[in-house]
Amino acid sequence: MPVARPESQEPRVIAHVDMDCFYVQVEQRRNPDLRGVPTAVVQYNSWKGGGLIAVGYEARNFGVKRSMRGDEAKRVCPDIQLVQVPVARGKADLNLYRSAGSEVVAILSTKGKCERASIDEVYLDLTDAAKSMLLESPPPMLDSIPEEALKSHVLGLSSGENKGEDDVRKWLCQPDADYQDKLLACGTIIVAELRVRVLQETKFTCSAGIAHNKMLAKLASPMHKPAQQTVVPATSVPDLLASLPVKKMKQLGGKLGTSLQDDLGVNTVGDLLKFSEQKLQDLYGINTGTWLWKIARGINGDEVEDRLLPKSHGCGKTFPGPMALKTTSSVKQWLNQLCEELSERIQSDLDQNKRIAQTLTLHARAFKEDELVPLKKFPSKSCPLRYGTSKIQEDAMHLFESGLSDFLNSKNLGWGITSLAVGASKIVDIPNGTTSILKYLTEKRTSCNSSDCSDALPGEPDHATSLISQKDADTKSYKECKVPFESEVEENPKTKASRESASDSEGLFDRDANVKGTILRYFSGGCSSNQRSTSEVETNQLEEEEEKISSSTANITSSHPNLNLNQNKNALSENWIYNIEEIDPSVVDELPLEIQREIRGWIHPSKRINTAKRGSTIAHYFSPARK
Repeated sequence: MPVARPESQEPRVIAHVDMDCFYVQVEQRRNPDLRGVPTAVVQYNSWKGGGLIAVGYEARNFGVKRSMRGDEAKRVCPDIQLVQVPVARGKADLNLYRSAGSEVVAILSTKGKCERASIDEVYLDLTDAAKSMLLESPPPMLDSIPEEALKSHVLGLSSGENKGEDDVRKWLCQPDADYQDKLLACGTIIVAELRVRVLQETKFTCSAGIAHNKMLAKLASPMHKPAQQTVVPATSVPDLLASLPVKKMKQLGGKLGTSLQDDLGVNTVGDLLKFSEQKLQDLYGINTGTWLWKIARGINGDEVEDRLLPKSHGCGKTFPGPMALKTTSSVKQWLNQLCEELSERIQSDLDQNKRIAQTLTLHARAFKEDELVPLKKFPSKSCPLRYGTSKIQEDAMHLFESGLSDFLNSKNLGWGITSLAVGASKIVDIPNGTTSILKYLTEKRTSCNSSDCSDALPGEPDHATSLISQKDADTKSYKECKVPFESEVEENPKTKASRESASDSEGLFDRDANVKGTILRYFSGGCSSNQRSTSEVETNQLEEEEEKISSSTANITSSHPNLNLNQNKNALSENWIYNIEEIDPSVVDELPLEIQREIRGWIHPSKRINTAKRGSTIAHYFSPARK
């Protein structure tokens, strides 16, 4: 449900830039012969000429609509050119359009905060740029106003219709305007200049809406297309919303908008003005009621997020009518292709932008053969995302099987899948310090091979098989640190046998094994002196720990037979050296949490339980002599 966010106390200048028939423009740039010719981009399937996904303005003049199929479009406009969208893995490949959209974003982002809302639309926060322009070169002081800015449509000017460029010039340069409108005038000129630059550098045209918040800018951008811009002064907002159909407002196109129409008789956004905030809260809850009350007055506090990259990645495919998938094997075949594309995209995001996706989600639409009207939706399922194509494919199939079981209620019924999609979300930047931990510490290596020295990025497919749980990684750290003083403590046969068993288990604790989660793998040498002890209590604890390690080693190696953990039997005899006094505590908080916990464990080791009885002699603290 929509949530009302507090509006900024300072005036803002927000623009929404929308590309004009973007897919068609991309194809026209690839093939200049299509310019000026009725053109449409169609889906890759050939049924009835394919579905139209973008229609050029020349074709629209003949009555061609996006709801048509290719064959119908040719009947309406015989000269129309139908361009098929690129195909990869049996589905539409949109990478060409994504790359073209990135060209536009790179230009628009030079003037302020830029939020990429989709392949072909962007929000801009131009407040700072407008303030700078107002201080340095306000419109009245300009030698000439850019021609494109003079073509702007300013709502409320001359009863809603511009008489010409002279009226726009007067509005832009009015000396008695309030501060809010002066900023808006500067923003109008900035957007016009950006649109001209986009056309010159990319050959693409775009339209824009300029207002004081995102909601109004979004409403204004499609009002005058193509290649034009619309400005919404604060004084024009009541008239704009008074006649705006409620279903045209974002987040009111579904059930909420239908409820407003049916239950309250609200047909336009302006009709909401008849209801108090308390009344709307009583009917729709505090958050939604307050939001409805605010949008009726043109109030919106949504911020422009400084985001040039997508919040998630998704790949989907529809299977209408007789194309519905009705077997697990056919679902698996398509899931594998979708997951392959998703894996490539998140890996590219990781390599280029150093971002990691954390959640894998599966969406589907399905039907049961014995139901004329679907009574239950196919549930979406999510799980932690593991990098690597085969792992994503395996997890996606498990999610589908789980969702299908819930959908069928464990009944043996016929079913069909009409839509299938996988997505990667919760994408975050790799934390600072994850790949360069060595800069926080003094390195005392005498030698370093490539595997030890290389930086490791979380989630890289090459390292996926070495991602062992934190508990096992901590056990590895404990084992390595324990080795140097085992020779100082007399081992009994049971302890020795347990240690040798752990050492022979596929090299799980090999220092050179590519296991993450412990900082010790960056060092060579011996254990810190503050971790050495010869007490009988510690010896008993080590014996118990070694038994657990031996058991867990067997379990891990049996459940992960493909792990490449070849044992170097001499590795355990090497000494580990690190000096705790050389670790700067002030930078510990900047490290990943798992590393923080480990370092703090070194600096402030946990107190061990003293099980010695009072009155015991000093001999209690030494191992019994061998007989």
